[in-house]
Amino acid sequence: MGRAMGLLIAGVVLVVAGCGGSSSSSSSASSAPSSSTAASAPSSSTTSSSPAAAAGGETVRLSAVPGKLAFNTKKLTAKAGTVTLSMSNPSTFSHGIAIEGNGVDKDGHVVLHGGTSTVTVKLKPGTYTFYCPVPGHRQAGMQGALAVT
Repeated sequence: MGRAMGLLIAGVVLVVAGCGGSSSSSSSASSAPSSSTAASAPSSSTTSSSPAAAAGGETVRLSAVPGKLAFNTKKLTAKAGTVTLSMSNPSTFSHGIAIEGNGVDKDGHVVLHGGTSTVTVKLKPGTYTFYCPVPGHRQAGMQGALAVT
């Protein structure tokens, strides 16, 4: 009975961890429950073109750090206009990508291990905050700055 109860609790944790996305597309795969351990990650910026770039937009890619509540960067850059933040999740924890600032506030879906969370917004020049919308992750330091020029 103890093993069955443990599996039931693990299932409830996965359901609760998956709650809270919004109106952005994403994909997901299987995962383990999330944790609340804070960690820091190296700072770097990753920007690459995609089909959105051909349509006058830009895709900025980042990743969750496996086993930590951290992104692989704390600073990103993009040009004003339509910007898509695309966060891959190689971590066993559920993560997502969200952005706010200058009148913008939009969350991508929370995804499991192997998934990609995206959020597309029209941005004016300025500084925005990107973060993980999973409860407690942003507070643990899973956020960074997006400079739009």
